[in-house]
Amino acid sequence: MKKNKKAAIVASAESFILRGLMMKLNGVEIDAEFCGMDITKLQQNEDSADIFIVYLDDTVTSDADLMVYIKTACMQKEKAVCLIGSKAEYDVAMKYLDKMIVWEWFERPLDMDMFLQKIRKYMTSFSFDSLKKNILIVDDDLDYMHMIREWLKDSYKVSMVNSGLQAITWLAKNKVDLILLDYEMPVTSGPQVLEMLRSEKDTKDIPVMFLTGKSDRGSIVKVLDLKPTGYLLKSIKRDELHQKLGDFFKERQ
Repeated sequence: MKKNKKAAIVASAESFILRGLMMKLNGVEIDAEFCGMDITKLQQNEDSADIFIVYLDDTVTSDADLMVYIKTACMQKEKAVCLIGSKAEYDVAMKYLDKMIVWEWFERPLDMDMFLQKIRKYMTSFSFDSLKKNILIVDDDLDYMHMIREWLKDSYKVSMVNSGLQAITWLAKNKVDLILLDYEMPVTSGPQVLEMLRSEKDTKDIPVMFLTGKSDRGSIVKVLDLKPTGYLLKSIKRDELHQKLGDFFKERQ
């Protein structure tokens, strides 16, 4: 017997509108479990739920502990969040949540037919990886590149190529949200790769951060003269790298 998909419903009250929404979900074989704002009840449902549906209002968005719990649970359990609310409520919620875990935001008044159509499709085809940002690492140092990938692979979809020409070929067939580009590479250097990327319509707007092993002022000025999105020293530690990338993607939301 086929098991129904399940949604954990987060809201300040089980209102008439919310009961109607839950009935509609049940009608398309999605079990809707009302958890309110009770973290204990959410914890009881976090393993079995396929998605958290958060019906936003001022009470929900002002509960910092609740919002932080939802973010942490989704990251750890590889779940996604669906938000329903006004633009202002969405903006407040996103101060706590991470864009990576938010599958969709629906503005009120809710278009029920569109909502049901999208969430049914989500339930049949969703992969948590589809929410992750895509990062391409370009570096001729394979050991270093594999280390960075290990650091990032749980939070991002990470691809690797070991030359500038391979990067150009790869980008002709794949989309990416950020390129981490080694500044010093044989044959085709990082600056040359950046120049090629900026000369093509399909790649000119891809953000590029240089990876450099040189930290003296003269070398840094030389890197910045090329006006990349940013640069990272190769001596960077794991936590600092995650912080910088997290800040970068948050600023681009």
